[in-house]
Amino acid sequence: MSLASDRPEFTPPPSPGRSRAIVLAILAHIILIAALTWGVGWKRESNNAPVQAELWSTTVQQAAPALIEPTPEPKAEPKIEPKPEPKVEPPPPPKPVKAAEPEPKIDPQIAIEKAKEEKKKLEKKKAEAKALAKKEAEEEAKEEAKEEELAKKKRTLEAKKAKDAKDAKEAANDAKYEASLKAARDANLKRIQGLAGASGAETAAGTAKQSSGPSAGYAGRVVARIKPNIVFTEDISTNPTAVIEVRCAPDGRIIGKKLIKSSGIKAWDEAVMRAIDKTEILPKDTDGTVPSSFEISFRPKD
Repeated sequence: MSLASDRPEFTPPPSPGRSRAIVLAILAHIILIAALTWGVGWKRESNNAPVQAELWSTTVQQAAPALIEPTPEPKAEPKIEPKPEPKVEPPPPPKPVKAAEPEPKIDPQIAIEKAKEEKKKLEKKKAEAKALAKKEAEEEAKEEAKEEELAKKKRTLEAKKAKDAKDAKEAANDAKYEASLKAARDANLKRIQGLAGASGAETAAGTAKQSSGPSAGYAGRVVARIKPNIVFTEDISTNPTAVIEVRCAPDGRIIGKKLIKSSGIKAWDEAVMRAIDKTEILPKDTDGTVPSSFEISFRPKD
């Protein structure tokens, strides 16, 4: 088997003349170092030349021998070791190139339909945004109208309160004025009646020349006449009052009756009304007359 067959398939071939170039480079470095070393040694020898001097004195003296400096030993040339050749690693095998997939063919009709669909979606979004903006504007207008209506109602209510307060104040002033007029009229009427010979007391509030009506004890006499005719057998815990208006003829005969105030117990009211019908004639008062109309009260436990 040959060496070419041992080398990998994709390893680059060796460069020709590589070893020769390395040897020439080493020789050039050796020559350069030798030249530099020789130059340095020559300068030292020229600078270190011996110098002699004579000294004159009155005493004869013999000069000492001149100092002879030892010749410097040449420096050993450094060994230049050849640099190891850099190890060249074979490049990685190239990756297999994947064949490009063929671009799919686009049907023009499909592209047109897709463009139409996108356009419809865009128009739909625009319409929705427009509808939303319109709805928000309507709601805002409604809120403003509602606030305006509330403000109007508030102003109306405040105006009504002010008017009611004004009317109440005017009514109070009118009532006060009417009361003052009535008091003036009453005082004037009392003054006139006093001049005409009225017999009432100073505190009397009537307008007649003299007082009339039943006496203080006449009501008790009427109750004493009617009460024996009351038939009431129910047992009650309270003592309610029934007020009856009685109308009489001049001779005392009862010609009418009316329940003015109920006792709250129907059986007691009816028993009193039957007793009045049964009595028929009432007694005369102390002045020999019978009042034409008066009210009388009845209670079951009196």
